[in-house]
Amino acid sequence: MTHASPHTAHAHQHETDGAAQAEILDLDAEVLAEHTASITASLPLRSGPRHIVDLGCGTGAGTFALLARFPEAAVTAVDSSAHHLRRLREKAEANGVGERVRTVHADLDAAWPDLGAPELVWASASMHHMADPARALREVHELLAPGGLFAVVELAGFPRFLPEGAPEERPGLEERVHAASDRHHAEHVPHRGADWGPMLTGAGFTVEEARTIDVNLDGSRSEAIGRYALHSLQRMRGTVVGSLPAEDLAALDRLLDPDGPHSIARRADLAVRTERTVWAARRS
Repeated sequence: MTHASPHTAHAHQHETDGAAQAEILDLDAEVLAEHTASITASLPLRSGPRHIVDLGCGTGAGTFALLARFPEAAVTAVDSSAHHLRRLREKAEANGVGERVRTVHADLDAAWPDLGAPELVWASASMHHMADPARALREVHELLAPGGLFAVVELAGFPRFLPEGAPEERPGLEERVHAASDRHHAEHVPHRGADWGPMLTGAGFTVEEARTIDVNLDGSRSEAIGRYALHSLQRMRGTVVGSLPAEDLAALDRLLDPDGPHSIARRADLAVRTERTVWAARRS
């Protein structure tokens, strides 16, 4: 048996992590597709954009919604993950829109690449990851064509899936997991859940719209919701494992066993409950 070098092992782990994250992003896109489409349809645009930039595009949830909404537009999809961009490119080619998509591999906490002068910039669940959000907002302001629109979409953390009182052996488990996750993210991702309105105004934008959309999807409408719940809680487990009592962790692991009788993916009482807040800001 040959053993991987540390560099190879690290690269393999990075690829594995990227694949896992790509899967949850694809599930997020599938489950929330109608809500994303409704957001793109209601943006206060003065005319149909011809060039759109999707910042922190992931595997393309926003990119493909924007391509569908604006059939005359091309999208520049920007992300720091080569794995995500590769996945996005594969989907674009498979869906016959490859010629309308340009992918750009870039770390937006470093020097920004030349992204042209788009009429619309879209950033969904990406701005809170920026190390210096104020700088990023100024970059977007300079990037946009005069009169262009910047759409910031943020989720209120991970969705909830279980009904009140579940699981039966550890009622309230999901809320305790979320509380532990929120404490972790308050330390490591301090801009998650931020009010972007004042920051957008400070960067020179005029905020034309700020609204919160309630998401409440019955789990019976799509089998993807069970997989979405499973992968979301699996991801959360990594940040809360050291914060939960042993009884909660054991109950969580029973939910996360895809083959076990208590698997969350097998439950018939799931729902997707969350909020998405949208800010639409204009460059004067």
